[in-house]
Amino acid sequence: MATHPAIQAIIDFTAGAIGGTACVLSGQPFDTAKVKMQTFPTMYRGFIHCFISTFRQVGLRGLYKGTTPALVANISENAVLFLSYGLCQDAVRFMSRVDKGTELSDVQKASAGSLASIFSAMALCPTELVKCRLQAMHEMEASGKIASGQRSTAWTVVKTVLKTNGPLGFYQGLTSTIVREVPGYFCFFGAYEVCRSTFAQHMGTDKDGIGILPLMFSGGFGGACLWLVVYPIDCVKSRIQVYSLAGRQEGFMKTFMGIIRTEGFIALYSGLTPTMIRTFPANGALFLAYELSRKFMMESVGA
Repeated sequence: MATHPAIQAIIDFTAGAIGGTACVLSGQPFDTAKVKMQTFPTMYRGFIHCFISTFRQVGLRGLYKGTTPALVANISENAVLFLSYGLCQDAVRFMSRVDKGTELSDVQKASAGSLASIFSAMALCPTELVKCRLQAMHEMEASGKIASGQRSTAWTVVKTVLKTNGPLGFYQGLTSTIVREVPGYFCFFGAYEVCRSTFAQHMGTDKDGIGILPLMFSGGFGGACLWLVVYPIDCVKSRIQVYSLAGRQEGFMKTFMGIIRTEGFIALYSGLTPTMIRTFPANGALFLAYELSRKFMMESVGA
């Protein structure tokens, strides 16, 4: 029985939110290390040094700094992403002139994911700006870019943005977010679907029957492909969002060229190690939670 479009949209939205929660809870300390190393690459010798220094100076809570906006960011991003993903699959079917409900190829699903990421970027950018600023607040104070001793909570960051830049201030870094998301999510969904197809072919089953570990590996593989392709763009985005706390920050291209000129191309990959360590458990948890919760809800409505 075909599911009503409104119910299908609610299911996709809810499953995406559940997946986003699982993603944050399983990988937040690694994300914190990534942002710190992207914005202050000369302050840390490597991932382990960043991890240990943060723990010694701020304690365990320092590694979970920005968890609340990270939860809001990932829940909103993935809820909108997977809601849009379902709708964009219908758009791809329309453009490909195939019947609604027809199974798409892996490349077509990757294209739908890439298109859906434009909508999720609009939901992600404001909350990710708050998250990145909280994660790098200690380094901003230590480097003298802002006055030390400021109370740093999600709410104080929100009030500062509203006071200094107004509502549009939350969209600093939007261009680099969209530039990151569109190719990134093509790789993300493409690699995820290709990996699931490969497992299904070797196991002699369909994609839904490959089991938990292959499903989690497929999610992690998709995440790894995303980050390897778009990591330099993400580094620029983090710089724009964090450094704008100290005043007006240059746009995407000027920030990008400035990093290459003053720090070299390798600086664009600062923090890649914790990102790659994080990607398998975090994105594995994302897709596991998404697929299982979606399957449960679909069965509950008799689809």
